[in-house]
Amino acid sequence: MPILKIPVAGLVAGLLCAVSGQLTAQQAVVTPLMTKELADMPGKEALMLLVEYPPGSSDPVHRHNADAFVYVLEGSVEMQVKGGKPVTLTPGQTFYEGPDDVHVVGRNESTTKPAKFVVLLVKKKGAPALVPVQGEE
Repeated sequence: MPILKIPVAGLVAGLLCAVSGQLTAQQAVVTPLMTKELADMPGKEALMLLVEYPPGSSDPVHRHNADAFVYVLEGSVEMQVKGGKPVTLTPGQTFYEGPDDVHVVGRNESTTKPAKFVVLLVKKKGAPALVPVQGEE
């Protein structure tokens, strides 16, 4: 399957470059692993993604409009949803985001080592995996 790059993350990296005068963050690489229509849940599908954060990488504020299950494979990742406390996850640890959650922090805690995790989304068939959210920080 093709490698997708989150376009908003690229915009954030570009803005960071413009502000700091140098590249301070790299874009997350998102690779679709599997999509499966859920026969016992009409209109729903499961989407499994591999997310690789380069050192110092972070996500823009977003939501999934889905149930999102995260499993960390490598590195140290900080996650937080609006109204929740930030959590630091290491290999083998998990995180959940509900359909109404706004993901305000998603980042690689290391500036020298990559981080990698798998996300399983249960969502409306054909709906986007990620929806940018403006003004929610």
